[in-house]
Amino acid sequence: MDKAEIPFLSASQLSELIKNRSVSPVEAVEAYLDRIDALNGRLYAYLTVTREEAMQDAHESGLALDRGEYRGPMHGVPVAVKDQLNTSGIRTTSGTPIFGDFVPDEDATVVAKLKAAGAILLGKLNMTEFGTTSLSHAFDTARNPWDLERFTGGSSSGSGGATAAFLCAASLGEDTGGSVRGPASWCGLVGLRPTWGRVSRHGLRPGMWSMDTVGPITRTVEDCAITLQAIAGHDPKDPYTWDVPVPDYRAALDGNLAGKKIGVIKELLYADVVEPEVRDAVSNAANALAELGAHVEEISIPLTSHSNTISTVLRVEAPTNYRELIRNRLQEINHDNRIAYLTWSLTPGLAYYKALKLRALLRQQVLDALTEMDVLLMPTMGIAAPKIEPDPVIDSKEKTNRNRSGLTTSFSLASSPAVSICCGFTSDNLPIGLQIGGKPFDEQTVLNVAYAYQQSTDWHTRRPPI
Repeated sequence: MDKAEIPFLSASQLSELIKNRSVSPVEAVEAYLDRIDALNGRLYAYLTVTREEAMQDAHESGLALDRGEYRGPMHGVPVAVKDQLNTSGIRTTSGTPIFGDFVPDEDATVVAKLKAAGAILLGKLNMTEFGTTSLSHAFDTARNPWDLERFTGGSSSGSGGATAAFLCAASLGEDTGGSVRGPASWCGLVGLRPTWGRVSRHGLRPGMWSMDTVGPITRTVEDCAITLQAIAGHDPKDPYTWDVPVPDYRAALDGNLAGKKIGVIKELLYADVVEPEVRDAVSNAANALAELGAHVEEISIPLTSHSNTISTVLRVEAPTNYRELIRNRLQEINHDNRIAYLTWSLTPGLAYYKALKLRALLRQQVLDALTEMDVLLMPTMGIAAPKIEPDPVIDSKEKTNRNRSGLTTSFSLASSPAVSICCGFTSDNLPIGLQIGGKPFDEQTVLNVAYAYQQSTDWHTRRPPI
C-alpha cells in the first residue's frame, strides 16, 4: 500500500498487516516519521523524536518476524509516550526545562512492557509542566489538530495531539484527575484511565501518588484494548500494583449489551458547566446504547458534583514531590505551578483530612451505584476544546475557574476505571467526549460498552482538517 496512508490505519489494522508481512515495521516507522516531520512544527506534540532508535528497532522488529518471533498485536506498531515516563538513554523532561537535561538509565515499566510486546518508540510527547496543571506549558503549547487555535486538553496534551493527528498509532498518557480522558475528549479519541493499581507507575515522575495512573490514548477501542493488554499487570517494582489476573481485553470486545445496566449520573449530565451541545450528544449516546440492548436510566450520586473541589484540596500531595525545587529554585517553576505549589504547601492538615473523608464517602457512593449498574455514564468534559489564550497565566479569581469543565475526577477519587470516547461534534466541528466508568478491575466491561457504541457510530472515522 501507499506508505503515506499507513498512519491512517488503526493500530489493530496495522498490526494485522505487519503480522501477514504486507507492511514492514520499517515502512510503518518511516511513514510516521515523515508525518511527524511535516506536522510537528505546527502541532508541538513531540518534545523529542527518537528517529535513529526507532529505525534501528524497526529493522530488528522485521528480523524478528523473519525468525518467526512474533510478539503479539503490538509487534512493529509505532507508539509514543508522555514525557513524564522515564526512557533509558532518552531525555525525560516532565514538561519543564528544569529537567531538560535529565536522561534516565532505566525505562519505566510500562515503556519496557511496550517494547517487550514489540512496539516501537517514536519519541516523547509534550505535556503541561510536571503534569499538575491542565493548561500551562513550559515548552510550546500543544495544538489541537481539529483547530490549531484550540487546546488539546491536559496534562497529556501531546499524547492527545499526536494520536489525533496520526503522528503515532497509539500513545500513553498519565491520568491523575483526568489527564488522559480530557485530551481524548477534546481530540476525538479513546482514552482510558485504568483502575488505580492495574498498571505500574515505576519510572513515572509523580504528580499525586494516590491518584496517578498510566493509561492509553488511541483512535479505536480495539487499539485501546491491545495497548492496555501490553502494559497491565503486577509489577514487583511498584508496591501499589495489584497482583490480580489480567483478562484478555480484546477478546472481551463482543459488543453484546443485552441485559447490561447503565446509569446516567444526573449531577454530571445536568451540571452548569455542561454546554447544551455536549448534553445533547451524551443523551443521544445513552439512547443509542439503549437501542443496542442495554437498560439505561438516570441515577443520582450526590457527591460527584463536589469531586473537583475534593480533588483540588487533595493536591497538597503534588508539591511534596518537589520540595527541593520549591525551596531552592522556585522562580524557575512556571507561574501557575509556582502559585499552586505554594498554596497547596500551606493547606491546613484539617482541610486535607476532611478531603480524605469526603473522598472515602464519594468512593463508597460510586461503588454503591455500581452494585446496581454495570457502568456509569456522563460527559467527559462540559465543553469542547477552548481557544488557547495568549497569556495562560492564572492571575485572577475568574481564571481559576476556566478549566472547571472537567467531569473526570469522580472516577479518579474512586480509583475506578473510566474511558472517554467520541460521541459527536459541535457545530464548530469540535469533538465531544462520552465518559463510561465501571467497577474496579472491570476494564473489560467498560471497554466493551465503549466498543459497542463505537461500532454503531462513525464518529471515530472522521479526520481532523490538518
